[in-house]
Amino acid sequence: MKRRGQGFKFSLVTMFLLAVVLTGCGNNNTVSNTNAAATEAPAATNAAATEAAATAEPAAEKPTVAFVYIGPPGDGGYTYQHDQGRLYMEKELGIKADFVENVPESADAERIITELAQNHDIVFTTSFGYMDFTLNVAGKFPNVKFLHASGYKTADNMGTYFGKNYQASYLSGIAAGKMTTKNHLGYVGAFPISEVIYNLNAFTLGAQSVNPDVKVDVVWTNTWYDPATERQAAISLLDKGADVLLAYQDSPATLQAAAERGAFAGGNDSDMSKYAPDNYLTNPVWNWGPYYVKAVQSVMDGTWKSEQYSGDMADGMVELAPFGNKVPDDVKQLVEEAKAKIISGELDVFTGPISDNQGNVVVQDGQKLTLEEVLSMNWLVKGVEGTIPQ
Repeated sequence: MKRRGQGFKFSLVTMFLLAVVLTGCGNNNTVSNTNAAATEAPAATNAAATEAAATAEPAAEKPTVAFVYIGPPGDGGYTYQHDQGRLYMEKELGIKADFVENVPESADAERIITELAQNHDIVFTTSFGYMDFTLNVAGKFPNVKFLHASGYKTADNMGTYFGKNYQASYLSGIAAGKMTTKNHLGYVGAFPISEVIYNLNAFTLGAQSVNPDVKVDVVWTNTWYDPATERQAAISLLDKGADVLLAYQDSPATLQAAAERGAFAGGNDSDMSKYAPDNYLTNPVWNWGPYYVKAVQSVMDGTWKSEQYSGDMADGMVELAPFGNKVPDDVKQLVEEAKAKIISGELDVFTGPISDNQGNVVVQDGQKLTLEEVLSMNWLVKGVEGTIPQ
């Protein structure tokens, strides 16, 4: 399961020349190293230059950074957005980072994280299923900083980061609730973990806020990135009569399947409009770059501390993709009005009364769920047709 899932340090010159090939359990786990070869400065040719060189303050050594990815950067979704964040950090800080792609959420992840920790100062592990493996390695490498996306376990040298993407899921639900003509929506969910559950629930609540009669069918794929499986799940929902879909998956397969049937759909993680612009709805988008800059800079400044960071729409970590070509202006306006209220704090997605799909009141009238309660959510809201597999 994802996200959703430490060290001897080499000198910079050694790091620049390092090319490590990691192989793991049938995956292409190759370390991609974008560091350029180091070059020596020419010797000073006069006494003034020699004196200046002798008295100048040595340049601060920049940390070596690595990322562990669940999928390929070309997935068009979750890993793509993390990789865009890496590139943003490199540009802003002048640091070339390494990454390993297609790392399974298995013991092989711990091996790869361990190897990276041996020659990196900072290791970002970007999927939920890496949590325990990251924690294990952190205990072995106390001088390395570890940042894990979407988890909840920390250590003195390990923090977590993620964002309230359910805010954007709620807004996507508003658009879906207005676009459906059958009051029947479909949701392609990856794994039945809290991250996917609270986004499914937020999507449903958003749709119900503008269309109380709407229902949402959910299909679980048990994969983060498998276009064929995602496509079949989408087709099954379309066959059941859903005319607007959203997918908490890493590929545009759901959107493409919907387009073939003339239905609307949105994906997850990034702007996927290019895959079917006339059938595109919108969807949550991650913007990881500013956080990566902040985290690495804090290590460089000596101010880093372990924390559980949660970004949102107000600070820009969570965004909403542009609307598709055929989303009407009145629908866009409704979404934008709700977005402004979310950013200002006037609208909290999980404010009661909220009932689950078994008829139980789970959030009392006027009550707001805490972030901890959201992140541990294990129930489906009223209107969701489906169950949480055990």
